[in-house]
Amino acid sequence: MVTANSFVSMKQVNIDDSFWGQYTQLVRDVVVPYQWEAINDRVEGAEKSHAVQNFKIAAGLAEGEFYGFVFQDTDVAKWLEAVGYLLMKQPNPELEAIADEMIDIIEKAQQPDGYLNTYFTIKAPEDKWKNLTEAHELYTAGHMIEAAVAYYEATGKTKLLDIVCRFADHIAEVFGDGPDQLPGYDGHQEIELALVKLYHATGNEKYLNLSKYFIDMRGTNNFFEEEAEKRGWTSIWHKNRIHIDKKYFQVHKPVREQAEAVGHAVRVVYMLSGMIDIARETNDETLLNASRTLWNNIVGKQMYITGGIGSMVHGEAFSVDYDLPNDTVYAETCASIGLIFSAQRMLQLEPHAHYADVMERALYNTVISGMALDGKHFFYVNPLEVFPSQCHGHNHNYNHIKPVRPEWYGCACCPPNLARLLSSLGDYLYSVNNDTIYSHLFIGGKTQVELNGNSIELTQVSELPWQGKVLYEVSVDAPVSFGLAVRIPGWSDHASIYVNGEEIELSGLMKDGYAVIHREWKNGDKVELKLDMSIKRMKSHPKIRANAGKVALQRGPIVYCIEEADNGGNLQHVRLPKNAELKLAFNDELAGGVVTIEADGLIEEASDWSDELYAANAELQQKPKKLTFIPYYTWANRGEGEMMVWVKE
Repeated sequence: MVTANSFVSMKQVNIDDSFWGQYTQLVRDVVVPYQWEAINDRVEGAEKSHAVQNFKIAAGLAEGEFYGFVFQDTDVAKWLEAVGYLLMKQPNPELEAIADEMIDIIEKAQQPDGYLNTYFTIKAPEDKWKNLTEAHELYTAGHMIEAAVAYYEATGKTKLLDIVCRFADHIAEVFGDGPDQLPGYDGHQEIELALVKLYHATGNEKYLNLSKYFIDMRGTNNFFEEEAEKRGWTSIWHKNRIHIDKKYFQVHKPVREQAEAVGHAVRVVYMLSGMIDIARETNDETLLNASRTLWNNIVGKQMYITGGIGSMVHGEAFSVDYDLPNDTVYAETCASIGLIFSAQRMLQLEPHAHYADVMERALYNTVISGMALDGKHFFYVNPLEVFPSQCHGHNHNYNHIKPVRPEWYGCACCPPNLARLLSSLGDYLYSVNNDTIYSHLFIGGKTQVELNGNSIELTQVSELPWQGKVLYEVSVDAPVSFGLAVRIPGWSDHASIYVNGEEIELSGLMKDGYAVIHREWKNGDKVELKLDMSIKRMKSHPKIRANAGKVALQRGPIVYCIEEADNGGNLQHVRLPKNAELKLAFNDELAGGVVTIEADGLIEEASDWSDELYAANAELQQKPKKLTFIPYYTWANRGEGEMMVWVKE
């Protein structure tokens, strides 16, 4: 049986955390307002968006041509979704009025049959539903559905929800096994998980069944080839004949038979999220097993230490197991966000700390690395090694690597994805399974939980990521019995736990990586968790060729790197001796104050090297070098320079 493990809604969670509070406030005060300006083309120097203007043209409110990618509408949708999450936590009449005005424009842009997509409305109305392989029609619909559900849950307003219900009803008419329907699915997964959200919001099982249809059909036929044949094998991206790589689109096998992550990384984790949703909703054990297999391949053989996934620029894709280059890596921000979506859903199926560990790894490293500390510059790609001279068009293999974060992108999927994740962070902290409350992430604040008719307030005070202390306090009107399951993270070599000041033996409490304390709780009871925060010299699997002879430093959930701003250039010649003492320090100027790591290292210098490119008897001299390691997420906030996560030992 599939486990019923429900996450506590962000509506019941108020984050008050010294680390994450600055991010939630940054999203509210800076990121969402800035992104509204960006999608309205009012950020000087940033790449053109035209996303809002496309909707105005489709609505008949402006004249002009469609501009941007075929999925440009999703920038507006993800922005609206982030707004919905912000409004759930704090009223903002001005922001709500802006969103309502945008929704009015979207309503006018919707076609009478429910269809909604500005690219096809403005540019190619005769091509609707003719190129599912490339055109992102259902992907774009999915993001608007997610926005509508979030906005409805925040405000109670139904206009956008009604819009997407009409669109979903239209989709249900277009797709299916009937004589006049399309027996297919989208080239970019997203609609599957969105329809499950719509089902939860409306109670209409048609949307759940439609999601299941897309999951079940994927990879079972030659839909992409058959529709390509009908339109003469044309491509939406170029004038040449379309090339269909089934693995790139994850249609090479039915989803229940896919044992390895292949193809476009974001597509894989969005598909996995939809698979897990359907497994949970329909109690489908075969789909659960397939989801678990695919998950294990991703995190066991194809994930970077930073929680990044997708190792190659060609196709923004997975390559093969253990192929994890550091300098040409893709590791798209959206892919790690999708990995977090999948991790949360796996926790709903089976509350195991392994999933929360991955969620935490991606969140503290790749995800927040994707945004500058000012909230106005963003990474699409998150490398683990950067030499800026390679990244300025001199070597085209590195064209995708940016040594500093740009203000915006023509293909701006990552910035609004970051905004919607960070504004909904409260959705990822706690879940309830029968009579047990699970604490998955160490993020401070207050949480209201209803458990078996009892109202429980849980206050968490977390000193992470800099100190390994977490305190929980229980507030109840009367004594109540339940279990409190506290994650013991994989990065902690040892932990101790105390209830009202008395230490409890962990060995008798552990279940699937959680310390589960069952007792009758009284008002004011406290649980204190102390975690080992020693610095770890991390090694990678021997099959990962890029990291042979190298080490990375990690402390708690934070992965560290060396940067030119602290260590000078030529980082490829840096050595960290095996016996070097690793000392903690504090930099109060970087990112509002961070814990750094210092060590006495070495650097190889070629002071006596001649002008010859190769020499038989030349030697590099090793000289002492003070090394400073900073949290990976903070790199590229002090100008352009070299950076390296994995250092030669």
